[in-house]
Amino acid sequence: MKRILVGAVIALASVLIYKSCTDDREQKSILEENSMLIQQELRNVSKLVVTEGHFAEVYNYKDSKELFGPLVTAHKKALVVVNADVSIAYDLSQINYDVDEENKVLTITQIPEPEIKISPDFEYYDVTADYLNPFNAGDYNAIKRNVNASLMKKIEASSLRSNAENRLVSELSRILVLTNTMGWTLVYENVPVENSEQLKTFLD
Repeated sequence: MKRILVGAVIALASVLIYKSCTDDREQKSILEENSMLIQQELRNVSKLVVTEGHFAEVYNYKDSKELFGPLVTAHKKALVVVNADVSIAYDLSQINYDVDEENKVLTITQIPEPEIKISPDFEYYDVTADYLNPFNAGDYNAIKRNVNASLMKKIEASSLRSNAENRLVSELSRILVLTNTMGWTLVYENVPVENSEQLKTFLD
């Protein structure tokens, strides 16, 4: 009787140990599968998100040069019409992240900065210059610098940047939906992300 009882206890213990090991393996397998799904989704959004716009600028360039003090001054001027194609891009392949399988946490450590590209087309009108103060490469470079600075202000004041951010948030929201569905937590800047609006506040 005693042997039967000991045998039963050993058998029960063996079953419990086997079940525990099986459950651990299944849990580990699920965590690894979830981790692979998350990383696959990150690869899916790792693309170049581009928002494009068009801007026009009319720029008056003037320059005066004193030759013999204030008595003699040489002038030059130009009217410049600029049409510029502008793009704002986020290279999502540059996202940095950490995956914590044990605690079911996906932490985004870095979101790439936007890349702003300005492609201007310059047309020069009414270009006049005194003989002693001619147009040169320095003038054209100054015009380009000033026009680019003016265009950048227009871009910042326009909806182009916010539209680009909205597209970025839309891509990142796919990751948020996946983590929430699988019971994981998405973290950015040490703060758990609960919704898309919260993602947008991190980019502002």
